[in-house]
Amino acid sequence: MDLLNHLAVGFGVAFSFDNMLYCLVGAVVGTLIGILPGLGPVATVAMLLPITYALEPTSALIMLAGIYYGAQYGGSTTAILVNLPGEASSVVTCLDGYQMARKGRAGQALTIAALGSLFAGCVGTLLLAAVAPALASIAVGFGAAEYFALMLLGLVAAVVLASGSPIKAISMVVFGLLLGTIGTDINSGAERYTFGIFELSEGIDFVVVAMGVFGITEILRNLEKSDTRELVTSNIDSLMLTKDDVRRSAPAVLRGTGLGAILGVLPGGGALLSSFAAYTIEKRLSKHPNEFGKGAIEGVAAPESANNAAAQSSFVPMLTLGIPANATTALLMGAMMIHNIQPGPQVMSSNPELFWGLIASMWIGNVLLVILNLPMIGIWVKLLKVPYRLLYPAILVFITVGVFSIQNSTFAIYLMIGFGLLGYILSKLDFEPAPLLLGFILGPMLEDNFRRALLVSAGDFSAFVTRPVSGGLLALTVGLLVLLFSSKFRQKRESAFQEE
Repeated sequence: MDLLNHLAVGFGVAFSFDNMLYCLVGAVVGTLIGILPGLGPVATVAMLLPITYALEPTSALIMLAGIYYGAQYGGSTTAILVNLPGEASSVVTCLDGYQMARKGRAGQALTIAALGSLFAGCVGTLLLAAVAPALASIAVGFGAAEYFALMLLGLVAAVVLASGSPIKAISMVVFGLLLGTIGTDINSGAERYTFGIFELSEGIDFVVVAMGVFGITEILRNLEKSDTRELVTSNIDSLMLTKDDVRRSAPAVLRGTGLGAILGVLPGGGALLSSFAAYTIEKRLSKHPNEFGKGAIEGVAAPESANNAAAQSSFVPMLTLGIPANATTALLMGAMMIHNIQPGPQVMSSNPELFWGLIASMWIGNVLLVILNLPMIGIWVKLLKVPYRLLYPAILVFITVGVFSIQNSTFAIYLMIGFGLLGYILSKLDFEPAPLLLGFILGPMLEDNFRRALLVSAGDFSAFVTRPVSGGLLALTVGLLVLLFSSKFRQKRESAFQEE
């Protein structure tokens, strides 16, 4: 009954005119950035953070969340019609979605992607509503030692699940932690790593870092790419699914939804990992695996369901534990901090309207996205023809104005440009920016809880191990690191053996 009462409060908040409007805006913008290759939810949310200063916290989060899960919908349209993933999690959809379009079944591919995403989004939101109160009640009893261990586990899990070199991912996390220490120390009042620059005395603004390493860097990276796109539009004659389509795709949607809902909770897991895992499982379970990559409808249904379920469930650790599951939820945490709201278990009790209003808005947003994606497919097809070279000047102006509006300082703009160039160089060297952002967000909180735990224990480091919960979390963290490096070592040995 408590859950129903909470949801009633949430829908009462979400159905207000302002919040419905911002939910629609988030869904539309999310669909747009998912459809237009070269843009993504991380860069877009980073660019829109300055706007949230003028909004109510609930409206701001509803809009930003809509952009995140809306991009998962929009990315499938580009993947199916152009063979370009509008969003990273739609990479797998290209394999079979584009082949279905070439065979004249683009309408069916778009339909199963939208309906699968709707079902997965609703289930993922239901999971969030059901699990969040229990997790929050457990987390309320956490002390400084437990929060330190939990945040450390979150950072390590993000490294383990990240693609690419673990050493590079760890170095980016450490770099983010170091950036978070710049500014005036709250406890001692001493300035740290400011190098005599007055503007750094209050630290580096989160929005400046986010817009630099995601906004500016994305512009530079996309300008390198060719802007040739082969549209498949002449074959969208029907959106209706056949009985065979429903029979084959229904189990794939269910499995993808379940997998995405679980993996989305893990730090670093998210929509991308979920979509790849769902596709792999469907191919192994299929009675006709030879059809995958040639237009199998399960190859669209499973990853699209998985990435949307993961997008919804990734809010669980952010809202209940204050741990971002990915770069986008890290940005949403930043938006909450802008409004002086500390992410974590206290949000549910201190801001119930925000918490339950956000959850209720996700159901509304998922329904709006189906309405936007299927009947308006002709409009999205026309937008796919817009060359990126016409978009980036407007994006650059928007980013610059947004950063300047935060502190009314040109120094922030120079700093953003510096982070943009740094992010571009790091991307060329195959360093992922997401671990840097997670480290930057969690760094100050990690340090604060570490120091408070030592103050409580009178400087006794054993307090982190002797307390059951923190000791267990630290043991799990060490286990993940051992598993990571042992698997990498095994892969190197196998590759060396094959070369011999």
